Amino acid sequence: MDYFIISAVLVSISAAFGYINVRFLKLPNTIGLMLITIVFTLAVFAISFVDDTLLNAEKYIITHIDFRTVLLDIMLSFLLFAGALHTNFEQLKVQRWPILVFSTLGVLVSTFLVGTFIYYMLQLFQMNVQFVYCLLFGALISPTDPIAVLGILKQAGAPKKLETKIVGESLFNDGVGVVVFLTIFQLASSGSAEFEPMAILELFGVEVIGGITLGLFAGWITYRLMRSIDDYDIEVIITLAAVMMGTVVAQKLHVSAPLAMVTAGLVVGNDTVRNSAMSETTETYVDKFWELLDILLNTLLFVLIGMEMLVISFETSYIVAGLVAIPIVLLCRYLSLLLPIKFFQEKLDFVPKTNLVMTWGGLRGGISIALALGLTEAMHRDLFLVITYIVVVFSIIVQGLTVGKLVKRVTT
Repeated sequence: MDYFIISAVLVSISAAFGYINVRFLKLPNTIGLMLITIVFTLAVFAISFVDDTLLNAEKYIITHIDFRTVLLDIMLSFLLFAGALHTNFEQLKVQRWPILVFSTLGVLVSTFLVGTFIYYMLQLFQMNVQFVYCLLFGALISPTDPIAVLGILKQAGAPKKLETKIVGESLFNDGVGVVVFLTIFQLASSGSAEFEPMAILELFGVEVIGGITLGLFAGWITYRLMRSIDDYDIEVIITLAAVMMGTVVAQKLHVSAPLAMVTAGLVVGNDTVRNSAMSETTETYVDKFWELLDILLNTLLFVLIGMEMLVISFETSYIVAGLVAIPIVLLCRYLSLLLPIKFFQEKLDFVPKTNLVMTWGGLRGGISIALALGLTEAMHRDLFLVITYIVVVFSIIVQGLTVGKLVKRVTT
């Protein structure tokens, strides 16, 4: 079975699951797809007691996909560009300082809070896990997923300034979270017992600032090219080339490709560029193309996440640890946002109970699972993969189904 056949099978499954959700469940795509893939996977397990052909076929597909590489090096750039392209740039400028603090300081504080709480929780469960590995879990679970929450917030009719904070933070904290994770990963891999602040600052300087700078340059080049012609077909291809080549260049320069593509998407999508570089027809085609690509990749992503259940070792102690981790992760997110929100709320007229909504609306998604899959066996990969999976499933299904009601309650 070659990669084309695997791709064909995954797209077909995604189309079938998407149809079932739209036709019957009528849930937001993220939630509906997660539910359907869980039910489907459980059904495959049940059928395997009679005939394991389908189970073996699914396992073959999953084991032949480098999930971490596919998501972090390929899909994430496209997903984040599409999300940034449709983000309200003017609102983002107004909220830029809290978003910056949430996506940097907030991620760092959350990483260390989660890591510390999880370390002591695992000690209570008689699991001897080094603190640095718990910090790795803190780093991979702290970033929130803009793809998961954007559609839900729009459906709930969330105020623009609240939606911008949550989506803007999620767009940027993915890139920052990856940088934090890689820094701690290098520390854990080296066996060093001490943190080196200068090494962390260097990684931040190169990855974060370098990624944003590359994104500004890629966005500017894209803008200049689109402004010089009026052909919607070619202009759509130019935006696609910007993401693909921008990602390749970011990887070669060792800067953050996710942050580069977020920045490029914001540049290309802002109203000034749209009005001066795109005709009305071009704007429609660019938006529709990226909406379609966003839906396709998002659907594939959550099908893959659901199918990952087949290769995870679910031990009872791991499941209990995962369930206990849910309130820990939520509490740590609440605490990490507390001071920044207190500082900015009077200056920027925050929506009432912003911290509560941002905590409950900070859904975890594919990036957390992808990072967990990148752990080594020495880093207790199976344990943290199960914990991550349980937190992500709870986040998408339980929080995702109720965050709309919470938004309506606090804003009416």
